[in-house]
Amino acid sequence: MCKKIFIAATGQHCGKTTISLSLIHLAKKKYARVGFIKPIGPKLFMFDGVQMDMDAALIASIYGLEQDRALMSPVVLGRGYTKKYLSGEIPAELPLKSIQQACKELEAKNDFLIIEGSGHGGVGSVIGINNAQIAKELNAPVIMVASGGVGCVIDSVELNLSLFEQQGADVRLILVNKLFPDKRTEALGFLQNYFAGRQQMLAGAFDYSTILANPTLIDLSNLLKLPLHGDQEGKSRIINHIQLGAASSQRVIDTLQDSTLLITTSSRDELIVTASALYNIPAYRRKLAGLVIPGIAPISAISQKILDDSNIPYIRTGQTTAEVFITLTEHVSKITADDHEKINHIKWSAEKVFNFEAIDAIAR
Repeated sequence: MCKKIFIAATGQHCGKTTISLSLIHLAKKKYARVGFIKPIGPKLFMFDGVQMDMDAALIASIYGLEQDRALMSPVVLGRGYTKKYLSGEIPAELPLKSIQQACKELEAKNDFLIIEGSGHGGVGSVIGINNAQIAKELNAPVIMVASGGVGCVIDSVELNLSLFEQQGADVRLILVNKLFPDKRTEALGFLQNYFAGRQQMLAGAFDYSTILANPTLIDLSNLLKLPLHGDQEGKSRIINHIQLGAASSQRVIDTLQDSTLLITTSSRDELIVTASALYNIPAYRRKLAGLVIPGIAPISAISQKILDDSNIPYIRTGQTTAEVFITLTEHVSKITADDHEKINHIKWSAEKVFNFEAIDAIAR
């Protein structure tokens, strides 16, 4: 019989997919067949000709589950789906039936099944079947992921718990994610005291990590929908800092920090040339991850040649410097199948952070 567990969260960007990726890694050490399903997928992605949720496609790529891709995203909220549902073009019972059928088939093929929810507990209500209802209908015990400090964890958990309890879903464990290392023990102590006596256990998950939180060059290339030129071997490099090249070239170079993405307008030939030249010096390559070059002014021919010959990774855009800076700094990085450093870090950390036997005991 297949054991299963539902990964819920108090909201977006809590780390559900990171937790799912971790638990699959740990489950595969015990079970021969481990599967994954994301019942409601809000982020449409075409994967080998199959319409899937982006997170489901990621898991399929990492763990070689491509053969199950048609089952891993039974309901994908593509363009116009909710309007069709609300207007009656999609039968009211279809989303739940699709989810139940896909889950049934995956249970038959696996020994352990991870079911990942979408956003907070109420996501999916617009199509008549939210996360709390899905967990109940699939008879899957729930792990609820929350992130932040003490007060925001308590507030968000209480808000979401009420919906799961209303639907009769069995929330067994609260996982607190993205804890600050220097406050981890204190925060978990306060939270343990608050939730003492509840039916839910509480445990800490991952500490906040710049490795996981910060974007890679290819991530930003995809965000801007523009090609990454130059050294393609550096596309998975993690960007720790984003710096505007607004000061003098000497000042900009002197203030570079570890793995900095430098934004410099196309008219600043001297800075483009200087950065290009320094990229091939090891001491500076550690600091300079690449360039984003905004602006409508063309780069001079000689500067362009030096830029290309240096092989420094760069993205060229016609947006303004301000537009690019806001876009990059407001971006919340998501893991992709090419982020090998992040994926390996998650797997390594999971073995140290999680007690899988305790989690396995919750599943049924």
